[in-house]
Amino acid sequence: MAALFSTTAAVGAELKISDAEFVQLRDFIYAQCGIYVADNRKYLLENRLANRLKLLNLKNFGEYYHYLQYDSNRKGELTKLFEVITTNETSFYRNPPQLKVFQENILAEVIAELKKKGDKRLRIWSAGCSTGEEPYTIAIIVAEVLKNELASWDVRITASDLSERVLEAARKGLYNEYTLRTTPKEIVARYFEKDGDNFRVRPELKRLISFGQLNLSDRVALKRVERSQIVFCRNVIIYFDDEMKRKVIGAFYDNLLGGGYLLIGHSESLHNITRSFKPIHYPGAIMYKKEA
Repeated sequence: MAALFSTTAAVGAELKISDAEFVQLRDFIYAQCGIYVADNRKYLLENRLANRLKLLNLKNFGEYYHYLQYDSNRKGELTKLFEVITTNETSFYRNPPQLKVFQENILAEVIAELKKKGDKRLRIWSAGCSTGEEPYTIAIIVAEVLKNELASWDVRITASDLSERVLEAARKGLYNEYTLRTTPKEIVARYFEKDGDNFRVRPELKRLISFGQLNLSDRVALKRVERSQIVFCRNVIIYFDDEMKRKVIGAFYDNLLGGGYLLIGHSESLHNITRSFKPIHYPGAIMYKKEA
């Protein structure tokens, strides 16, 4: 989940949301998934949901709120609501300086520590994986670091997102040239197969990743995620308020094994959220370590 409320949304000019309806829906969305819609984004919520109201033949946003609460199809509509309020803007090898540190320092350190223990189980969680570019990038980097040893390792990358629609796209593993614009050409040649004008992720890479729907506000579901050495959650927590940030970051802390690392977006910070992690500064990136 990379961005909230793209401004390219279709505008339903004749459908206006009242202040009371906005608060109702805003609070409902927050309760369901932890995403907080600020007052200055009221018009975007209005524009984004206008098409849902039209498709459901509802007259106003109050009726839509009632539908979400009581209609027999409310569960399916909740899935649509999640898709509407999240927009996925991502690419392979996003934020190269951070990924360079991940490859050369973090992953190398974690693998070296596992080897010392004679343990070849590597677990990484990509939370808010969108259409799959991030977990596939992680898988590529793991393959590049382990090289010929990869087959002898038990590697599992858990990739989760709120939206089933983006997960369907991720499972297909089919991408266009623009999505791969920041990916080194030799990497594309090694890990992708040409499929018409597009590029398909090779099966040996796909096997490393398990995609699944997950709501980061669902404490019980979060506890079911296999414990990890590394957690990626980039460009997600900026859409949460401080209380929700603390809950989610706390869940990542609990999930991480001792000595594990949390990677967040370059514009995000754990400042004023938690002191549980030790920030480690590298050129162009800050990594957060759970001390053993």
